[in-house]
Amino acid sequence: MNLQNILHEIEQVDGEVYDRLKHVTRRHMFSSITKKALSVAAPAVMATALNKAYAQSGSSVTDVLNFALTLEYLEAEFYNRGLAAGGLIPAQYRDLFDQIRKHEDAHVALLRGALGSAAVAKPNFDFTAKGTFPTVFTNFQTFSAVAQAFEDTGVRAYKGQAANLMSNDAVLTIALQIHSVEARHAARVRMLNNAKGWIVGMEGFPGAVYAGEQAAREREVNVAGLTGQTEMKVSEAFDEPLTKEQVLAIATPFIA
Repeated sequence: MNLQNILHEIEQVDGEVYDRLKHVTRRHMFSSITKKALSVAAPAVMATALNKAYAQSGSSVTDVLNFALTLEYLEAEFYNRGLAAGGLIPAQYRDLFDQIRKHEDAHVALLRGALGSAAVAKPNFDFTAKGTFPTVFTNFQTFSAVAQAFEDTGVRAYKGQAANLMSNDAVLTIALQIHSVEARHAARVRMLNNAKGWIVGMEGFPGAVYAGEQAAREREVNVAGLTGQTEMKVSEAFDEPLTKEQVLAIATPFIA
């Protein structure tokens, strides 16, 4: 993504962004970031700028970002371990999962940089989920099924926290940019697993990954009755958010 465009987007939702960054001018900031980007990943550079500009964010925003960071730790570690497991990922899919890994590593770098000293430490993970998936790093079907669950959960988790970031437009913008990339990951991994690119009702993955996805009413509107479509078809058209508590119930078995 073009860094100048990112700055422009932030300015659209926070016209005082450059006033907050009083130690640099607009031109100097972009010039500095461009130079650093030659040797440092762009997300890490953007994280530094966000950290300086929004260090005074409320505790609720910090809590949401640390919640997101924990999920990104989970995903990044999962893909790094999977790619390091020799012979696990077929050759035709290695580039796909390597690109997803790079995205997740970038998300971690961004969130850690934005949080600075407030960032939570990376926990230890048990990707067998206490023995539920003993072949996660030896059987590709198990690995790709868990990847699908993580990506679908990530999309719904970011959606569920969006309202808690409304007090900070710039942070909300970045979170939504990550959210859309997670959605692209989810669709691609789902199609690799011969599933539709979108969630279809209460799918069969163990646990609460797809809780509530059978909903056929949106904001108390009976969409099925309004459109004449089946409840299953309506459920496919809307992605339901997950609360923090629901996400933690899904993720906790994977934390050692």
